[in-house]
Amino acid sequence: MPNYSAELDAVLRALADPTRRMVVERLANSPAVVSDLLGLVSMTLPSLLQHLRILEDARLVTSNKQGRVRTVSLRPGALDVLHIWLGEQRTPAERQADRLGIHLTRITDKETSQ
Repeated sequence: MPNYSAELDAVLRALADPTRRMVVERLANSPAVVSDLLGLVSMTLPSLLQHLRILEDARLVTSNKQGRVRTVSLRPGALDVLHIWLGEQRTPAERQADRLGIHLTRITDKETSQ
């Protein structure tokens, strides 16, 4: 297994929360100002900032402060580690499904030829 488990764990922990997933989904469209993100959720600013900090710690988002305005962006390639891991898991699962399909075809062929 490639040595990206710490990064993968951080991404999965960050995305385990529905509020953080909502923020990532919103940022996939374009960067957003924190006050705009606050309009998506019913929570206080400090609570949202905690969620954003978790996303930043997982390296999913970046933020830039200009004056009093903080803009948050989805980091390019942030979900690559998750995509790679899911691809690695899909291959064994697909092989099992293929074997099951072959087995079921054989059983069906035997039953129809009798």
